[in-house]
Amino acid sequence: ILGVRDIHADHAASHIGKAQGIVTCLRATPYHSSRQKVFLPMDICMLHGVSQEDFIRGKQEKNVRDVIYDIASQAHVHLEHVR
Repeated sequence: ILGVRDIHADHAASHIGKAQGIVTCLRATPYHSSRQKVFLPMDICMLHGVSQEDFIRGKQEKNVRDVIYDIASQAHVHLEHVR
């Protein structure tokens, strides 16, 4: 939007956008869960033995926290690419 034409800036902006999207999804999880919706990747949930029902019921067990940690780690990886 500032007229910058640089492949590196485009690449950084892409990673920042991905990180922001992941964080927004995580932050919205309690809201969506209270409305019986879960928008987290099921492959990561299944890896930790967590179901959508666990989020809907508001469980805060270690395996649920591990799912959140793994997803947040993906956002962190995108930020590290930017740096």
